[in-house]
Amino acid sequence: MKKVAIIGVGHTKFGVLENQDLMDLLCDASLEAINDSNTNDENFDSVYVGSMCPETFNHISGVANALVDRIGLLPAAADHIKNGPASGGSAIKAGFQAIASGINSMVLVVGGEKMTHITTPGLVTSAIATITHPKAERSHGASLPSLAGLLTRVYLEKYDAKLDWLSDISIKNHKNGASNPLAHFQRTIESFMESAIKKGKGSWNNIYEFLNDDKTNPIIADPLRLFHICSISDGAAALVLCNAELAKKYCENPVLITGIGQATDTQIVYERDDLTVLNALRESSNQAYKMAKKTPEDIDVAELHDAFEILEAVESEDIGFFKKGEGVRAAHEGLTEIGGKIPINPSGGLKARGHPLGATGVAQVVELFWQIRGEAGKRQVSDVNTGITCNFGGFGNNILSIIVEGM
Repeated sequence: MKKVAIIGVGHTKFGVLENQDLMDLLCDASLEAINDSNTNDENFDSVYVGSMCPETFNHISGVANALVDRIGLLPAAADHIKNGPASGGSAIKAGFQAIASGINSMVLVVGGEKMTHITTPGLVTSAIATITHPKAERSHGASLPSLAGLLTRVYLEKYDAKLDWLSDISIKNHKNGASNPLAHFQRTIESFMESAIKKGKGSWNNIYEFLNDDKTNPIIADPLRLFHICSISDGAAALVLCNAELAKKYCENPVLITGIGQATDTQIVYERDDLTVLNALRESSNQAYKMAKKTPEDIDVAELHDAFEILEAVESEDIGFFKKGEGVRAAHEGLTEIGGKIPINPSGGLKARGHPLGATGVAQVVELFWQIRGEAGKRQVSDVNTGITCNFGGFGNNILSIIVEGM
């Protein structure tokens, strides 16, 4: 198997991007990655596009071949990869396999979604909810937020954890996002509270009183409130992958993809033996650790899929950083902050960076690329050589883990 290197990355601003459509975003991220990799004059073998719902959200199909044409990469092979919110991670896996097998030498991977323009109430939530089982879950009104609320209730009761500790994850990720110029929300939660006070919306003695106020932080899926859940965002991110033997030709400081794992769990959530255990993540991360010849103790930084903040806590356990039931407490104690035992989501995560569905898995690897190269600015973690991601498909029923490290 050939070694696979990342030699360039691209990342648009995430957020409400009114003047750009999906193809604009995919093109911008792709061209930035190609320019960053110094491969403007090279022929690409394949292009893999991760995007969950372009047909539903944008009335576009054939996004991969359209992208190849628009950015001048004809006649490169083109594939549209769909795996729910893990579409980006699956696109990276496809590109990795193409290079590692020797079939391709140069590949572009890009993920993106355009979502904020949708005005139909509930359309985004209902479209994402098609991941759930149509009879056992969706017919009863189940959505991903409701399943996350259920998981939160079970977890807090089973492990005697506190909702305020879960809020500490939101506080941390907004703090990190405030240092990320590409994040959807570049504000701390404290700044949201200060603005609310200035506008006469209330007066609070501390951040937890603000976060438990029904008016400023309403319940979305009990007990989860607005600040426990990621936003709807637009954006795209891209990687240029090549055979590691060629990497130094284009890039002085390439980053290797050394491990990839993917695994599944039951589609129906209640059929799992323990709702608080992400079996698919345990399996996918073990695959990635084995391929990379690493253990959780070798990881310097992680980008985890915190669409709901309970997920960051549970994922931090099942990826091997903490014992089961200790993830929320670890966040409360500061172990996952920049400078802590294992920094998680220095980018701001899905909560603050944003979650354009198909872009997320790619954006996670882009952040690790910058962290390893020491290019993450004010959110830089010290002494980074190895990082891991968790890209979460469905409600834990299709998960990818990707390990990257300095070359």
